[in-house]
Amino acid sequence: MVKLGHKGEGLAVKYLKRRGYRIIQRNFKTSMGEIDIIARDRETLVFIEVKTRESLEYGQPFESVTRAKRRKIANVATLFLKKLRDVPQCRFDIVSICHKKGKPEVDLIRDAFEI
Repeated sequence: MVKLGHKGEGLAVKYLKRRGYRIIQRNFKTSMGEIDIIARDRETLVFIEVKTRESLEYGQPFESVTRAKRRKIANVATLFLKKLRDVPQCRFDIVSICHKKGKPEVDLIRDAFEI
């Protein structure tokens, strides 16, 4: 499962870069949790959760970002923002990746949730 997650994050980074995102950090970890990707989309700081699945047997990948997971991401994002002098405009995106017939299908959900 870890390999699938790392592979998904790599695909997500390539996908986001093609869309103009500038990657700031991958796997920002604290004792409270982790944010997969932190990036800039123009002037907006974006905290990105990546979910990857090999099939839709258990639903769309993004559906696994529960309320508790969103709260955890928001708490970790707050810790990241405390390190900055000026707090920029922020948002939370989800990159949802599902392998269909051996080929990854990538979907970006911009502004997926608020805190």
